[in-house]
Amino acid sequence: MSESNNEKHKILIVGGGAAGLELATTLGNKLGKAGLAEINLIDASSTHIWKPLLHEVAAGTLDETEQVDYLAQAYRSHFRFRLGKMAGLSREKKEVYLSPTYSDSGEELIPERTFKYDTLVMAVGSISNTFNIKGVAEHCMFLDTTSQAFKFQKQLVETYIKRHVSKGGSKDKPLSIAIVGAGATGVELSAELHEVTHLLNVYGLDQAGDVKITIIEAATQLLPALPTKLAHATQQQLVKLNIDLKLGRRVTEVSKDGITTHDGEFIPADLKVWAAGIKAPDWLQQIDGLETNRINQLVVNDVLQTVDPSIFAIGDCAASSWPGHEQNVPPRAQAAHQQASTVAKSIVNHLQGKDPVKFVYHDYGSLVSLGKYSTVGNLMGNLMGSVTIGGFIARIVYLSLYKMHQVAIHGYFRTAMLTLSNLFRRSAHAKIKMH
Repeated sequence: MSESNNEKHKILIVGGGAAGLELATTLGNKLGKAGLAEINLIDASSTHIWKPLLHEVAAGTLDETEQVDYLAQAYRSHFRFRLGKMAGLSREKKEVYLSPTYSDSGEELIPERTFKYDTLVMAVGSISNTFNIKGVAEHCMFLDTTSQAFKFQKQLVETYIKRHVSKGGSKDKPLSIAIVGAGATGVELSAELHEVTHLLNVYGLDQAGDVKITIIEAATQLLPALPTKLAHATQQQLVKLNIDLKLGRRVTEVSKDGITTHDGEFIPADLKVWAAGIKAPDWLQQIDGLETNRINQLVVNDVLQTVDPSIFAIGDCAASSWPGHEQNVPPRAQAAHQQASTVAKSIVNHLQGKDPVKFVYHDYGSLVSLGKYSTVGNLMGNLMGSVTIGGFIARIVYLSLYKMHQVAIHGYFRTAMLTLSNLFRRSAHAKIKMH
């Protein structure tokens, strides 16, 4: 089944994360609305949630209105959304192949499809890197996608309730949650889970003393992306929350009952979350003729093109060099936002017979939210250098990063209305999701 055969310039974006959705929205409003191009966005999910918020989804504290429906967004922004998962690519024919889409019961809903493109943008994001450690894939949960985050949240609540009503010895034993990885995801998740376990008593369940949260990290410091001073401040806050920190412990095996570290310690855990590193999807290595690095990212030049000039890569799946630094541009939401803006300009230029725009990454610092307890980070700029911030100011800046993403896909007015709506909803709805 082949689609999209008209003569308009065909722009195909694979992946509806922060980078892909922002790009589709921008191009739809600039080119699709004027009839200058046909823009198609492909994603395996029907809704979008900003990835840095997935730890709130996992904890059940994120308002459901924060989800963006792709079909509704496509209608408003003059692009087309295609539900499906990429199964292959022919660079010679300039075609992308989608595998069939099935219902939960196994019934085929959408058959195989083929989409032609003139410009292809790969924005498929990243997944957890298990480093081939024994038992990780079988026994750990991941927070790479919205569906995984919802799955963890459901299992968390069900496990907690089951232990609470148990008549056996398990009720007297704390529910143990182990998080492997002390980067932003692991640290933010631990604080959010601590708050959630305190909120569960609203529903007649016991206080959070019945939950033990442990973070396991191979490095000797939390949050390697942040300065040492901020990492230590975060560590002190987590200690105050009675979160057990196992630093300098490299995981060697994960089993059904717990986690084993390189020094032989066994850490019991009922729920195990893996947040210890990322890589691009493995199947990117199988695309003929495109260069990938050791973590499967597509290698791109200074205008974010792969070796094939008709194929761009942006977001976590792109290996973009960072002049003046040993490492590539880091896989952060701010990088995805900047890359989407750059590629949008390059594609518009291409249709006008102009040269593509070079990508220059501006690092605005790092911020980590510990929920209601604290927010820490460092801001970077040409005028002020590197500035350490914390508390209320850091929280406001952290929230502004998400508002930038919302503005990119909704515009200023709609973002303001959504913000007001959520404030009213939170005053009338439960603070955590129980279903």
